[in-house]
Amino acid sequence: MKKITRRDFLKHSLAGAGTFAALPAYSWARVIGANDAVRVAVVGVHGQGNNHVGMLRETPGARVVALCDPDKAVLDKRIAEWGKKGDKYEGYSDIRKLLENKGVDAISVAAPNHWHALATVWACQAGKDVYVEKPASHNLFEGRKAVEAARKYGRIVQHGTQRRSSKGHTDICRFLQEGNLGKILWSRGFCYKPRGSIGKVPGPQTPPASVDYDLWTGPAPLKPLMRKNLHYDWHWVWDTGCGDIGNQGVHEMDFARRALGDPGLPPRVIAIGGRFGYVDDAETPNTQIVFYDYAPAPLIFEVRGLPMQKGMDAMDNYRGIRIGNVVQCEGGYVSAGEGGGWAYDRDGKKMKQFSEEGSGSHFGNWIGAIKSRKVEDLAADIEKGHLSAALCHLGNASYRVGESTKAKNIEKAIKKNPELSDSFKRFMEHLDKNEVKAKKVDIVLGPALEFDPAAEKFTGALADQANALITRKYRAPFVVPETV
Repeated sequence: MKKITRRDFLKHSLAGAGTFAALPAYSWARVIGANDAVRVAVVGVHGQGNNHVGMLRETPGARVVALCDPDKAVLDKRIAEWGKKGDKYEGYSDIRKLLENKGVDAISVAAPNHWHALATVWACQAGKDVYVEKPASHNLFEGRKAVEAARKYGRIVQHGTQRRSSKGHTDICRFLQEGNLGKILWSRGFCYKPRGSIGKVPGPQTPPASVDYDLWTGPAPLKPLMRKNLHYDWHWVWDTGCGDIGNQGVHEMDFARRALGDPGLPPRVIAIGGRFGYVDDAETPNTQIVFYDYAPAPLIFEVRGLPMQKGMDAMDNYRGIRIGNVVQCEGGYVSAGEGGGWAYDRDGKKMKQFSEEGSGSHFGNWIGAIKSRKVEDLAADIEKGHLSAALCHLGNASYRVGESTKAKNIEKAIKKNPELSDSFKRFMEHLDKNEVKAKKVDIVLGPALEFDPAAEKFTGALADQANALITRKYRAPFVVPETV
């Protein structure tokens, strides 16, 4: 029998034609001792990934050894910048080449959303541990595949929801679960973050000459660039991004779910929203409400990209929270945001403060778990990340399957749901203050989609349309495989 080399094995697997079912890919992974540095490569260094480099440099037990980005200008710039600080990093444009490097133990993924899950799967197959930025996936199917790959290949995969390493947020969840405020009535997440127009182009744009556009596009459909900026604005296009609910919002979504006791996925979801205030090339909503029908307490999420009022810079808040969470209980409520949070009694008086003091490093937690090889040591294991990201995808599915209608029809449809009605009332007031005539404009009302949490599939009316959004048709060789 012809001997299969590691290089041949990787070549065929990474081409998308097969999987690592024939051999345990982690068999060639280095055994890392307690005193060994974990050699990390950062994938995607245009924005957040460069922050990863800086944080990993300060993390005991970690050593950055390589950078990867399909934009040569960005890659060269980062290598030069860190070189001035005395660091020498190998540079890669293609993640597949990077994963062949035996001198890399783990990767930190900060590429655009559409690359998160595939990079995770490939890295697990190649015997690398992974830190993957939020959201864990671009769609529900590939998030589950990332979990399966982590388990199959024995990899340590951390999701970038850093509040799982926050002492304040952890203490709040413990306080709630211990029943200190009585029964939880609802859990709300808020992402009120300013998002202006990305502009409108008359036709296809030329990607930057420094970018390998095929590599950058990867598992997404290879289409002409139809916006001014390739970088960052991909968040607001469905093929590559998930809107703000899956961008900033996944942090608050994760906490909102955690406050309820970390349940799985809900049996029903309904979304309302639209893109208001300007006309541009973006596709995702800048104003959105999603209701998740958990029992006994629902989760409600709100996104706003427009300011408190037209002409202002300030953003709205809910009980003082602009980006964060409020959990209402029978005996009061808690609010959580940047820096910790507070518990309030029934009269709105402060009862207890939850401080971030003593919080651990999320990267440090990951490095420690890599050395212990214990998934349970992770603050934000990929399974938790998958479920919180999946909530964002479920909400977006209802929105995308929905139809435009007038506010009066939405009010009638949701009148028996007090929490959703409250959110929609404030939604309308918000639009009016931004000189969007809320009662006259078209607003998308998504269907109340039924969902089977065990199968991770939609059921019932409109299931076919919604299930089509659970995955996508991948283009070779950038294929998230059915069997990892």
